[in-house]
Amino acid sequence: MTKIKIDNPKRDKNFVTGVFSDGIVAGGFLFVSGQASVDFATSRFVLGTIEEETHRTLQNIRSIVEAAGATMNDVVKCTVHLSDIDDFDRYNAVYTQYFPDVKPARTTVQSVLGKGIKVEIDCIAEVPG
Repeated sequence: MTKIKIDNPKRDKNFVTGVFSDGIVAGGFLFVSGQASVDFATSRFVLGTIEEETHRTLQNIRSIVEAAGATMNDVVKCTVHLSDIDDFDRYNAVYTQYFPDVKPARTTVQSVLGKGIKVEIDCIAEVPG
């Protein structure tokens, strides 16, 4: 099986994680690693409200999905970790804006997240072609 690494196009090329890829295309699907509210130009977390962090996280995911030649409409599955499940309704209001048509299958759980972040999302998208 062929695997193709996909980087967030905004990622600072001098910063290499070495431990994971932003995304991998394999078998006609894109597997996006857990993303958070990160400024890829500086490789730093940008903390804020659950709404702000959800927007930035989904914008990062969209950048990776588009770099693989897909769109957010091609996302078929998301796994979401919230640091506080009581933020669910506020997070969900933002999440829905990124998937206005058919919503991906989704799991949302409360998790202990590092660095003070409020949300982490990974996803799987079908890559057209």
